[in-house]
Amino acid sequence: MSSPAPYVPPSSRPLGVAILAVLVGIFGVLLVLGGVLLIAGATALSFLGVASSFAGLGGVVAGIVVLVIGLIILGLALGLWHLRMWALVLTLIFVVIELITYGIAGSFVSFGFIFALILFVYLLAVHRHFR
Repeated sequence: MSSPAPYVPPSSRPLGVAILAVLVGIFGVLLVLGGVLLIAGATALSFLGVASSFAGLGGVVAGIVVLVIGLIILGLALGLWHLRMWALVLTLIFVVIELITYGIAGSFVSFGFIFALILFVYLLAVHRHFR
């Protein structure tokens, strides 16, 4: 006779944080793919001898920058998924920057500003789940 399986407590990851982590992860994957495509496109144009400001080193550098940003965002998504405090802090910093940007533009009633404000309040409300 086998012993019963040990009790595993249910996940305490809030649904909103899980959705946010998945969306941020999708954005990160798209940025990584975009960076790889920029690097490949700039290299191919340079190899083919096309004279443009995108071909060659400039395009490769732009692709590397996009690729690195995408990898950082993927790391942020992973941190949010695992409820890491540093990921919450970075996300709150990005949301505050977004709120300031909308404030400078004077668009306090725009969808983006309202969404960022709701996201900020929600993340503050669920901060106890992060460690």
